[in-house]
Amino acid sequence: MRRALVIVPFPLDAQGVANRRLQLKSVKLGPDIAFDFRPVKASCTSFMSDHDWIFMDAGCFEAGVTAQEEGYDAVVIDSMSDSGAAALRSVLDIPVIAPGRSSLLFAMMLGTKFGILAMTEVGAFSHHKWVAERQLTPFLAAVEPIGAETDVAKLMTGKEDRVFPLMKAAAERAIKKGAEVIVLGSTTMHQAGTWLNKNVSVPVVNPGPLTYKLVETALALDLTHSRKAFPRPTAPKLGMLHAMLDAAKAYERKGGAKKAKTRR
Repeated sequence: MRRALVIVPFPLDAQGVANRRLQLKSVKLGPDIAFDFRPVKASCTSFMSDHDWIFMDAGCFEAGVTAQEEGYDAVVIDSMSDSGAAALRSVLDIPVIAPGRSSLLFAMMLGTKFGILAMTEVGAFSHHKWVAERQLTPFLAAVEPIGAETDVAKLMTGKEDRVFPLMKAAAERAIKKGAEVIVLGSTTMHQAGTWLNKNVSVPVVNPGPLTYKLVETALALDLTHSRKAFPRPTAPKLGMLHAMLDAAKAYERKGGAKKAKTRR
């Protein structure tokens, strides 16, 4: 049995992690692969700026850095930001798959222009930035916000009747601007993937389930990332990394974030 570790980029409780695990129901996988979900020890609270992303990078990197030692065959990052993926590839030999770049490249297999659904206007800014960093701006037709706040724990549970139509409307706006494929801009949107594929006129890429299939494929083909692209660190400081995240976890448990907000 092959095992993959899915890194959840927020320090969620058991129910929050279970909501993320539901992504597995949206893809058909073979019986010889299993996915374990692990939340990070500490992370950002919002998800909208460079300030936030550096915390997500550190949290995801630390959560997955021991995966190979633990016997896992692959690592998945459960975020369209691909947080920590490059750093993990520098220290792990097993495949590290992240949905951001993967989803956009997969969309290019299905069409020549893609559109991305974002939760908010600020989220739309994030996607424009990430598309540019991945050198895919010429293939981007639109980033359309759906006008709903992100809930990283409950996701869209209980809000389907309100949010799904907003997502359809945003997808249709992107299609009018030239999108031939729609990409869900967050793994927190995964519950809408099947519904949208049945209710819009172009394919809809659901990033989380796609990564699970890509992991299965990479393992079946015995492929992993290139050391030419991701060289090993010359002086790894993984002990420091664990100490930093342990301290961050303790800080958050003591209400550090609330205290900091009060001081501002």
